[in-house]
Amino acid sequence: MFSISVFLESFGPLFWAARYTLLISVLGIGLGLVIGTLICAARLSPYVWLRRFAMLWVSFLRGVPLLVQLLVFYYTLPVIGLDVPAMVAAVVTVGICASAYISEIWRGAIAALPKGQAEAAIAIGMTPQDVWIRVILPQAFNLSLPALINELILLVKASSLVSVVGILEITRASQAQAATTFRPLEVYIAAACIYLLINLCLAVLGRYLEHRTAI
Repeated sequence: MFSISVFLESFGPLFWAARYTLLISVLGIGLGLVIGTLICAARLSPYVWLRRFAMLWVSFLRGVPLLVQLLVFYYTLPVIGLDVPAMVAAVVTVGICASAYISEIWRGAIAALPKGQAEAAIAIGMTPQDVWIRVILPQAFNLSLPALINELILLVKASSLVSVVGILEITRASQAQAATTFRPLEVYIAAACIYLLINLCLAVLGRYLEHRTAI
């Protein structure tokens, strides 16, 4: 029978492990935003070689599973003489993978803006850099916010894959708890509840930010 006591006792260790899940997800999407912005700029660049590089970047990262990317990155670093913690490898891999999707989110949002706004800004004397920082990017951020929140939710779920390199996030902690208690059903249901709680909070945060940034 289903054990309520095991189910409730599982929440303590799993909530403790959830900090790694959130840390990887938040840092990953932060890194993904930075790299994704650069890749988006390359996709929109007048230089052919930059556009081709960005297209190759996006195609490769969207075509290869995150788990394979993580394993390749994690086991390649020691070969080239770099010994980094598993957490660093996980955050960098998640961020690089997210950058491919974020760059396309940015590109779609920028493409949806009226071209006349940039032309009008240049006509009144704004530099191209000012046009991007003060006109294009703020509006693109508002348009892309729902998609960015959705990407963060996807990263929270995808962060379970980093358990393969030994990081004690929710999934790995639930595996250890299930092996200790011999009650996998209760433990994994508790893990599912924590993932659901995190993602519901992110969804609420996304709706709040949409209302706050609405034009």
